[in-house]
Amino acid sequence: MNWGWIPRNIDLITSLTWEHLWLALVPVVLGLVISIPLGWLAGRTPAARAVLVTVTGLLYTVPSLALIVVLPIVLGTQILDPLNLIAALTVYTVALLVRSVADALAAVPAVTIAAATAMGYRPLRRFLSVELPLAVPVVVAGLRVAAVSNTSMVTVGALVGLGGLGRLFTDGLQRDIPAEIITGIVLVLALALLVDGLLLAIGRWITPWARVGAGARAGAAA
Repeated sequence: MNWGWIPRNIDLITSLTWEHLWLALVPVVLGLVISIPLGWLAGRTPAARAVLVTVTGLLYTVPSLALIVVLPIVLGTQILDPLNLIAALTVYTVALLVRSVADALAAVPAVTIAAATAMGYRPLRRFLSVELPLAVPVVVAGLRVAAVSNTSMVTVGALVGLGGLGRLFTDGLQRDIPAEIITGIVLVLALALLVDGLLLAIGRWITPWARVGAGARAGAAA
């Protein structure tokens, strides 16, 4: 095993790691922005939920490589444009998050919504100030799944030359350098764990009431 390959290529590894992280997280942010209004709309009527959840669920079944190859035709971009990979991963993020957002909003107690309405909250303010904050834990759980999935799926882009740590897989296979392949696998796994842990920490930070509730329940159980 030629482990000396790693120190000789540390600049390349660092560059690909940052590129991989960027390609994985931008679609998560875009997908979340798109999924929140779609999830809200899905929760308005059973018909809207059936259509939106079904359609977005079907999008996740589209093979990633096929989607990346087809998107340049739709977007009018070049085959090697990173926008193709970002767009594909955004589609998959939306496919995962719409159901999560819809379920999270549906789980907000009706009595809480009624109380906010009685206090004079208009629909938009009530959604932003009451419903969405209470839905955050479930949304973050879906977001963690999407982020980890994206971190893994970025590697598929290397098959069409779009970069990221997947390049270590393809290059390592072509040049028969196992150390390069193992480095790519370990770094993708480490990034997935890092992103998942970061989102978990952010979710806990922005929902302090959830921590207080958990502490109270633990104290009562003791």
